[in-house]
Amino acid sequence: MIESSNGSLQIEVLDRRTWATRSELETAIFEWIEAWYNPTRRHSALGHRSLIEFEALHSAATTAA
Repeated sequence: MIESSNGSLQIEVLDRRTWATRSELETAIFEWIEAWYNPTRRHSALGHRSLIEFEALHSAATTAA
């Protein structure tokens, strides 16, 4: 699984431009992981839902109970 995410990171972030500083690159990688990859990718352990979908369903179920 890590190879898949590394490949996506390479294509979607690293190969798109030249980074002026290491700090700029670190920020771009962090934003890609935390703002897009982790919240939107589907997880088989969560019934093939994204983290956002799963948390919304969990919150709704917890509030209703």
